[in-house]
Amino acid sequence: MQERRRSSPFRRIKSEAISLDPRLADNSFAAKSNARGAWGEKASHDLIHTQGKSFRHEKTKKKRGSYKGGPIDTTSVNSIKFDSD
Repeated sequence: MQERRRSSPFRRIKSEAISLDPRLADNSFAAKSNARGAWGEKASHDLIHTQGKSFRHEKTKKKRGSYKGGPIDTTSVNSIKFDSD
């Protein structure tokens, strides 16, 4: 009698040891540089605890013209430069 092989879910990346750039480890709005006082800070604070249908409802409310999130900063750059291999 043959031993049955245990199946595992499909994984595109076989290795479990994936190195992640520490600048990308936290994807929250608060982790962004210059987030304090930025235009999206109030929206982030309001939407961080909502999920599902209520998130869509709150997001739609924020998109209306009456939302005042603060000044939009157009001078700072928030991109991350990587070394090319």
